[in-house]
Amino acid sequence: MTSQTEHNDVCCPEFDPIAWDDKIFEWQDKKFIKDHVFTFFYMPVNFGKVMKRFDKKVTAAGASIPDWLCLSDHTSNWNMDLYLAVDKEIPGAENSLLSGRFYSKVYEGKFQDTGKWCNDFKSIAEARGFKIKKWYMWYTTCPKCAKKYGKNYVVIISQVE
Repeated sequence: MTSQTEHNDVCCPEFDPIAWDDKIFEWQDKKFIKDHVFTFFYMPVNFGKVMKRFDKKVTAAGASIPDWLCLSDHTSNWNMDLYLAVDKEIPGAENSLLSGRFYSKVYEGKFQDTGKWCNDFKSIAEARGFKIKKWYMWYTTCPKCAKKYGKNYVVIISQVE
C-alpha cells in the first residue's frame, strides 16, 4: 500500500512467500485497524477506496504497516471486513487487536482457484490436528502488481486451536 505519489508503477511491495508458507504464529494483541468493503457475491467493489482511506489514516498517524499485512474476512456475499496491521493505535480508525495461534499457507494462481485453496488448506490444517476457529484471506498484491511481478500470491491465515 505504498502511496501512489511515491511509486506510480507499483503500489504493492513484492511478496516473499517463504516467511508465510506453512507457518504457525502466536499473536498477542497484534494491532490492526478495521474497515469494511462492499462486495457483490464476494467480489470487492470499493476495495481501492478503502485502501486509500487506510493509507490516509496510517500516514497521518505516522504509523507503519508491518509486513504489509491486510487480512480479509468475507462475512457475507455483500461485505468483507479488512484488518490492516499497524504498529500503533490509529486515531480516527476502528482499532482492533488479534490474539491467539494462527496457521498460514501460501497459494499462487488465479482467484477462481480460491475454493480449491480453501479445501486444501482445510485438509492440511485438519491433518495437523488444528481446529479452525476463524478464516482470513490475505491478497498480497493488487491485480496490477500481481501482473507486474508475474505471481498472484494469496495467503490463507486462520486462527486455530
